[in-house]
Order: sequence, then structure tokens, then C-alpha cells
Amino acid sequence: MRLGINLGYWGAGMDADNLAVAREADKLGYDICWVAEAYGSDAPTVLSWVAAQTERIEVGSAIFQIPARAPAMTAMTAATLDSLSGGRFRLGLGVSGPQVSEGWYGVKFDKPLARTREYVEIVRRAMSRERLSYEGEHWTLPLPDGPGKPIKLTVHPVREEIPLYIAAIGPRNLEQTGEIADGALVLFFAPEHAEATTLGPVRAGRAKAGRTVEGFDLVATVPMAVGEDVTALADHFRPYTALYVGGMGSAKQNFYNKLAQRMGYEKEAAEIQRRYLSGDKEGAAAAVPRELIDSTTLLGSVDRIADRMRAYAEAGVTTLSLAPAGLTLEERFGSLRAGVEALERSGLA
Repeated sequence: MRLGINLGYWGAGMDADNLAVAREADKLGYDICWVAEAYGSDAPTVLSWVAAQTERIEVGSAIFQIPARAPAMTAMTAATLDSLSGGRFRLGLGVSGPQVSEGWYGVKFDKPLARTREYVEIVRRAMSRERLSYEGEHWTLPLPDGPGKPIKLTVHPVREEIPLYIAAIGPRNLEQTGEIADGALVLFFAPEHAEATTLGPVRAGRAKAGRTVEGFDLVATVPMAVGEDVTALADHFRPYTALYVGGMGSAKQNFYNKLAQRMGYEKEAAEIQRRYLSGDKEGAAAAVPRELIDSTTLLGSVDRIADRMRAYAEAGVTTLSLAPAGLTLEERFGSLRAGVEALERSGLA
């Protein structure tokens, strides 16, 4: 199992620290550094900055938002980043959510699966450097009855194929991701529920494409905190879990709330969401079951974290992307070192 680091969103006064974390992860032997975007900092700029100041660690987008860019622009960006980084770029894509897609980008959040399929097909075609033409429901290239003509990408990526990932949560999205992508980016992955929530749909999608899960990169981003008091460490992640389960989306459409329900927390998920959307964020955090936090994070001593890493590997995770807790840079460095030590103790390095 490979080890990654997730820097999350840039900004909030953490820029210099985040770069230092990426460089330390590079020195410690982490395989990849992922960068996110929502409606603040954009991922490509940060990825280019990190790649320029590291040596061997790969850099990946988690994610480039599909409504933010035309597919050809994404192909251009991916090819450029792969070229500038010396073949270290991995492309992660996702549809974002209806609030961001429609509120920030002005792009209708309809038919996300069909839109993602077409988008991936165009990106792959463009990155293959064939002349780009496409006829679909959501994109037509070139536009008909106009001056446009099929054009091919002039940038040469270092690799023949840049690995392509999709951020997926729901069963249908996971199944399609297994069918059309090289890997999946997942949050709130619980090894105890892996088959029902994640692996089953991915395996079905791979079968549709005539493939097995062999070679498919399942990337789980997992918050981590090191210490002896597991209960106190779990409490640290209550606001984080409440934000996603209760406040990430609307009452009608929250992918993470539905995921918690599929894990068996139907009543708890409903209560967290009710409190969060009513403005009671502290109450929502208090309503999060400790078992839900413990099953979707890495908490405790290095030995306990090593045991949980084995559970993630046995559940099918091939890249464990850590989001280490810590208020100071030294605390985050300590978590990075603990992650490497735990992986070595687990026997998975």
C-alpha cells in the first residue's frame, strides 16, 4: 500500500506550512501529494508550485472540478503539469456539488454521470494527441456550421497515459468510475463497510469494462491524529465529520449523509443534518457517533494506526492518503513521521 499526503485547500494562512509539509513528505518517501480546490485557491497553480519545489513525490489533483473547465482545458493543464514535473502528475476529476456547480460556476448540475463519462472521453482523446472531435449530449467538438476544425494537443506529456482518477461516493458513480477510470478518490472510507459502500460497485464497473480490480488504484483520504487518548482525538474530528455529513450540500442532496446512512447510521445522519442546517453546528458535532469517526480516521498510538492501516489494505485500499492533524508545523511533521513508522510496522511498506 502506497502512502500519500493530502494538503486540502490552500490559504487560511497555511501556505508556507503546506509547502513545508509537501517537501517533508517528499524527503520521507511519501508517494504522492494531493491538492484540492472548491471556490478558493485553484489546484493547478498550487500543484505547479509544489512540483517545482519537490524532487520525487508525485502530485495529484483531488480534484479538478469538471464544471470549472472545458475538457480540452483540463487536458492541456494535465499535459503541462506532467511535462513540467517530469512525469509526476496524476489527474483527479470530480463533478463537485450542486451548490458550487450552479452557484459558483453557473453550470447546471444535471446528469452528472453522463457528463463525467463524456468529459473523461474527451480528456483522454485530447491527451492522446489525436485531432479532437467529439459528438455527445453535453459537448460537440468542433461546433457545427462554424469555423472550428479538429485540433490536436501540441504539448507532449512525459508519459503516454496520465493516470486518471474520479472522486466518487455514491454506488452509481463508483461503478462508472471502476469502468472508465484508473482509480477512485474516496472520503469517509470505513474498512468495515468497504464491500457494500465502495468495492462492490467498483468491481461491477471493472467487470463491465472486462477488467478486474487488479491495477485499479483505490485512494482513501484519511484524517490522522497521533496520541494515547483515542476519545479526545476523535473529538477533534467531530466538527469535520459534522460539516460533511450535516452541512455539505442541502437537505435533499448530501452525498456524505447518504454514505453515513449506508454505513448503518440512518438516524444519526438525519439528526446531524437537522442540527447543522438549523445553525446548531456544535450540536451537530456532538451528535456524531464516536464509532463513525473512529472507523473513518486513523487515531491513537503508532501501533494502533498500523493495525488500522492493515485493515485499510485488506479492504482494498492501494493508496492511503493522510490528512494529518496539527496546529503547528512541528506537529504536522510529527504526524508525517508517525505515518511512515506505522506503515513500516504494518508490514505494508
